[in-house]
Amino acid sequence: MRMKDVSAEPADVGLRPLSARSVVLSLLLGTHPPQLPVKDLIRFVEPFGVGGSTLRAALSRMTAAGDLRRTDDAVYGLSDRLLARQRRQDEAVRPRTRAWRGDWEMLVVTATGRGPAARADLRTRLTSLRLAELREGVWLRPANLERPFPADLAATAQSYTARPDRPSAELAADLWPLATWSATARALLTRASASRLPADRFTVFAAAVRHLLTDPVLPAELLPADWPGDELRAAYAEYRAELSGPPGDPAD
Repeated sequence: MRMKDVSAEPADVGLRPLSARSVVLSLLLGTHPPQLPVKDLIRFVEPFGVGGSTLRAALSRMTAAGDLRRTDDAVYGLSDRLLARQRRQDEAVRPRTRAWRGDWEMLVVTATGRGPAARADLRTRLTSLRLAELREGVWLRPANLERPFPADLAATAQSYTARPDRPSAELAADLWPLATWSATARALLTRASASRLPADRFTVFAAAVRHLLTDPVLPAELLPADWPGDELRAAYAEYRAELSGPPGDPAD
């Protein structure tokens, strides 16, 4: 497939080439409820250079792969696996926080004898909970998020409330690459303001959602000055308002 009106973009802000699959999944991940009839999908993807025949072929492949579900009236929606991904994306765009009183969440991995795949899966899960690894098996973050730990983690790890001896801002700076995250967010904001073509803007804001998934969502007092997290979220929300079918996080 050839995408029209797509500019070359630098790799340092995480931009990825558009494909029919990435456009469809992005649209559905940003749509609530996440389902659209074929006629609407055709209308939404046309500005990004995806023709009707290309779209239908992609929908068939995605349904066979378990990415999508199709109803009898030709409405396509996300599978259960991707519904979980949409929930993570929604939380990235609108994280639920609470007042921070200086406490930290600490999770200590207690399970032993796990294989490489299980260990990698656990790391992914803990990272998605916005925890950072202090040392092997010890994960931390400020206790300012309004979310419980998944109950099934109790078989793998124990959770505690902690008060570090060292300054919290110093600890946060060691746990997360805050300067790098901020620089990438600023680059995305600059690229978004300069992009005019629909495919360019779509690609930039899809990268913005991916970047927001890695925002540690720290208390304001632990962040560097001029932290661009809220600004990036606001820019994405404004872009979503421009579209009847907003973009989200494209698939790899």
